[in-house]
Amino acid sequence: MTTAKASPADKSIATESAASNGGQTGQPSAPELRAHDVTHAVADKGKPVNVKSLPVREGEEPWTKAELDEVRTTLEEDIVRFQSQIEISTAELVGLLRDGSEGAGRDPADVGSANFERDAEMSLANNAREMLDQSKLALRHIELGSFGHCDNCGQPIGKGRLQAFPRATLCVTCKQREERR
Repeated sequence: MTTAKASPADKSIATESAASNGGQTGQPSAPELRAHDVTHAVADKGKPVNVKSLPVREGEEPWTKAELDEVRTTLEEDIVRFQSQIEISTAELVGLLRDGSEGAGRDPADVGSANFERDAEMSLANNAREMLDQSKLALRHIELGSFGHCDNCGQPIGKGRLQAFPRATLCVTCKQREERR
């Protein structure tokens, strides 16, 4: 869990997310975003991002439009994938909860197994929601031109790290420090 201060972009996304979810954060918005919608939402928000202004670590080449477009496409595809995972997990949970209330006097082993399955599905759904939020946040950072700055120290995260893991919000040094805690 990151303890960094929320940036204005983070607060904007939380506000937008809460507004679209009737005040609940961390839940998928309704109607669900699709890759096409995300592309247009990002493209329609204003002027294009100046890729040369995005931060890079010492010794790295500046971002190119093609590289940033590839990262954006990856994030958009991730959003669709995570939304699908959430829908599947939610359907599974509904089934597990419905089946869990049937049959008074069920075998304790069956009850334990059902509880384990329910907890596993809840974990999968929560993980998908968190990854969905991170992907949306990364797209928002691209849109605002703040993509690539460490949320903790403000230094460049690193182009290579962001190409491998576009949802990264911390530079390697800050991430290592966080993991030691």
